[in-house]
Amino acid sequence: MKKLDKTPSSLIPQRTLNNVYADIVKHITQARKNVVKAVNTEQVIVYWHIGRIIVVQEQAGKNRAEYGKALIQNISEKLKQDFGAGFSVSNLKNMRQFYLAYQDRIRQEAPGEFGIAEFDANLSWTHYQLLSKESRVDVRQFYEIEAGKNHWSTPQLEHQMTSFLYERLAASRNKKGVLSLANKGQIIEKPEDALKSPYVLSFLGYKQHHTYSESELETAIINNLQDFLLELGRGFAFVARQKKIYIEGDLFQPDLIFYHTLLKCYVILDIKVSRLKHQDIGQMLMYVNYYDRDVKQADDNPTIGLLLCAEHNETVVKYTLPENNQQIFSRKYQFHLPSIEELQKEVAKEYQAATQCLEKKSKSVKATKKSPVKKKRTKK
Repeated sequence: MKKLDKTPSSLIPQRTLNNVYADIVKHITQARKNVVKAVNTEQVIVYWHIGRIIVVQEQAGKNRAEYGKALIQNISEKLKQDFGAGFSVSNLKNMRQFYLAYQDRIRQEAPGEFGIAEFDANLSWTHYQLLSKESRVDVRQFYEIEAGKNHWSTPQLEHQMTSFLYERLAASRNKKGVLSLANKGQIIEKPEDALKSPYVLSFLGYKQHHTYSESELETAIINNLQDFLLELGRGFAFVARQKKIYIEGDLFQPDLIFYHTLLKCYVILDIKVSRLKHQDIGQMLMYVNYYDRDVKQADDNPTIGLLLCAEHNETVVKYTLPENNQQIFSRKYQFHLPSIEELQKEVAKEYQAATQCLEKKSKSVKATKKSPVKKKRTKK
């Protein structure tokens, strides 16, 4: 019997074998991800249609409340018999709520026919269940955009919603900026776009009046770095802790150094466990200048300094920094989730400050235009 020819494995360089195998695995993995995405999208569309059918039938009932309740109960029993789990009464109610929240997503092209759905392929049914619970259309749209863009898991989306990410970002924006959040999500083009107010460090498990030092808080943040990066937001990459800076023989150590991949700049973060002082801002200014002159590369943008403080001091910030400041910022942190009322007050305060600033600039421009121009006298 003739033996089959076998190619000795020694003839194939190990590096070539590894590269070929890695390339194949990459395509298999990507294909499986695509299949999962396709299945998720189809599931979302099917559930949208089920919710639509239930709502349409409910509207046809004489006693809508009782009719709808009986309809869902009966449909649930039949679907579970034919298709198994996944069609409980509570899940059908979720589908109904999902359709009511997103009833404009599938356009009717002809009587009795519906066009293609416009749902994010990166989001699953569990994502849309969470999103459907948000009654404010603009806020829901913001979270949908951000969840898809940042590939948030369902727990991450839930965390961002329950920690009022939208409201905290809106607190430091004017009306135009808030409108942009709803329509486009968080667009990061300048330093202020990457910041929120306040920062919530609830993942540390501290009580609001917990006694701690700056070093202890810094250590706690490092021990929970993944959660802290999620709270900081998109684009932040950790670089160093207590980076040593020597100036004329003196040692300085800023708490945390990050690099923002979207803004293309270093971000120096210092933690202050007490009320912000002008010395804190002065020290941060020195850090920022040092990084701008001795560390950043030619293609890096100007360094950003962020002071996280337990108690903000707007007056000190106002008179310590120039009016056109674009590099040093201070934000409050807290250990508990803010209430809607607290955030509304914060938004009103920030909006009032922005309005006063604009009015001041407008008056200055008008005064300049009205001031008479002195004509030079010509010698006879």
